[in-house]
Amino acid sequence: MNVIFPLTGIVGAGAMGRGIAQIAAQAGSRVLLFDTQAQACEAARAAIVAQWTKLQEKGRLDSDALDRLQQRLHCASSLDDLAGCDLIVEAIVERMDVKVALFTQLEQRVSERAVIATNTSSLSVTALGAQLRRPQRFAGYHFFNPVPLMKVVEVIAGLRTDPTVCESLAAYAHQMGHSPVQARDTPGFIVNHAGRGYGTEALRLVGEGVTDFATVDRILKDQVGFRLGPFELMDLTALDVSHPVMESVYHQYYEEPRYRPSVITAQRLAGGLLGRKSGEGFYRYSQGVADTPPEADAPVVSDGDMPPVWVSPRSTRRAELLQLLKQIGARIETGASPSAQALTLVAPLGFDVTTVAVVDRLDPARTVGIDLLIEDARTRRRVLATNPATRPDMRRAAHALMTRDGKPVSVIRDSGGFVTQRVVATIVNIASDMCQQGICSPADLETAVTLGLGYPMGPLAMGNLWGPANILEVLFNMQTVYGDPRYRPSPWLRRRGAIGLSLLHQEE
Repeated sequence: MNVIFPLTGIVGAGAMGRGIAQIAAQAGSRVLLFDTQAQACEAARAAIVAQWTKLQEKGRLDSDALDRLQQRLHCASSLDDLAGCDLIVEAIVERMDVKVALFTQLEQRVSERAVIATNTSSLSVTALGAQLRRPQRFAGYHFFNPVPLMKVVEVIAGLRTDPTVCESLAAYAHQMGHSPVQARDTPGFIVNHAGRGYGTEALRLVGEGVTDFATVDRILKDQVGFRLGPFELMDLTALDVSHPVMESVYHQYYEEPRYRPSVITAQRLAGGLLGRKSGEGFYRYSQGVADTPPEADAPVVSDGDMPPVWVSPRSTRRAELLQLLKQIGARIETGASPSAQALTLVAPLGFDVTTVAVVDRLDPARTVGIDLLIEDARTRRRVLATNPATRPDMRRAAHALMTRDGKPVSVIRDSGGFVTQRVVATIVNIASDMCQQGICSPADLETAVTLGLGYPMGPLAMGNLWGPANILEVLFNMQTVYGDPRYRPSPWLRRRGAIGLSLLHQEE
């Protein structure tokens, strides 16, 4: 195999630079690793060799392959040693002045055909390359940590980048065993931009007093299938990393409301509650294991005290809900309106339970909401919502009834859109807006998010699965409830939802 960049230089021997050096050598390149601290470079090389030795011990590398890999990886003593490199990837501190100073020095040393790439996660590639004599040979090459395991890399063209440079970088990513995705030079690129919907909307829910951190995490894992809840994820990445990204994207988009950061993370960052690495974040950690608060036991309500159930005719998935109630042995009322004793169930999209009760002239004291954006059979948890007037006995009855078949239930305070509806709709809407802006192709967006963020599916696939029209209804109704531009539907989503088109791969 002809290696696209036979001699690759890596500047920065931290976790990112070390990971990029490892996979570049595995792709067949000779790699020169440079760091201003020589001991850091030697330590990085030793760590990489140790990783390869473990692979040999497991039978995944033979001794000859291990020798070849070690012979490809060397430490450079100065920037002058990188003069012959075909590609140099920068992986140093995330400061524009420091990076630009490095690129200027590198450009004075390398050939005119050499490519210089930055691993920046948040700075403008165009701005970084603006002071170079050859900005056409400069591009973004954003890997994710840990590099050998995170199999996606964002290839970002600045306004003056030669398209052939990005083509070569994408092909090289394939040689390294990664999936390249092409992105325009916009704040957050693909992954950090698309990821705004998950954490920021979860923070709003807690900030509004809808529920607590652990409940949000449980709901989104058990209803949607996320491997980590948003607060578990922020504890893993650490707030000194994730909060500055929130602020950076927000300010670079000139205070676009949907990207607004939360005072919750700002305060916790200031207090040093960073996450796992500090021993305490949204959870406390003992030897790296989260101390998750236990769920309260479901209430027990005898059959004699269980009220009959009436389901609003305007409920989402009403037929499915009625079938579920039948299966768990509820006494179902079928009249045009509920009796004076009935528990009233509503299943709105986007609207809060209070609004539904008032508009439909239901007794709010006996009205409880259930989230049915996603089919009940697909979930491992049900979510109920009370309104400020819901009687305690009706809350207990609804909770007890919905746990009869063993599925856990979370009960939250009244909120337009529930937890899953709000978070999923925000994720899909932001992704749709990225397609509207032409930041990337729908296919690359799906690849970047599933590989870079570990979502159970891409955001557009979520929209497909649960229906563009349903997502639109959540957003429109949330706008009505909150009067907030954060929930303004993207034109890209609105056009597809209006006529029932699938979201994925629908490019104009």
